[in-house]
Amino acid sequence: MKRVIMLCLTLTLFASCSVDDDGINYSFEILPVESVDIPSEFVLGEVYPITISYFRPSTCYAFNEFYYLKELNERTVAPINYVFDRNDCENLTDELVEATFNFIVTSNGSYIFKFWQGEDSNGESLFLTIEVPVVE
Repeated sequence: MKRVIMLCLTLTLFASCSVDDDGINYSFEILPVESVDIPSEFVLGEVYPITISYFRPSTCYAFNEFYYLKELNERTVAPINYVFDRNDCENLTDELVEATFNFIVTSNGSYIFKFWQGEDSNGESLFLTIEVPVVE
């Protein structure tokens, strides 16, 4: 999770150090995953859509990309959102949004997906962990 935090800080640094002033100020924020739609098994060489759902905190949040860390057959995933610095943002309480990425199965065995779900009271990362076997 330290890598996730470092990525956020790096992205924020680059966003805040822009030489062009186009009047749009924003930062990036990784949001916790609420649920995941993922197949129960994969076939080698196939491509599968994986859809994550997360709550959008306000109208100033917009999906940017996925944080995606690959270590052998383990994948850590979380949605990265733009957070626009505006005065007209409206807080949202129950706006569940979805984002999808395509996963290409390139090896045998099982894949372990760790979807980031925030931090506990001690600052430790919480993950929704799903193991998906590769079948023939």
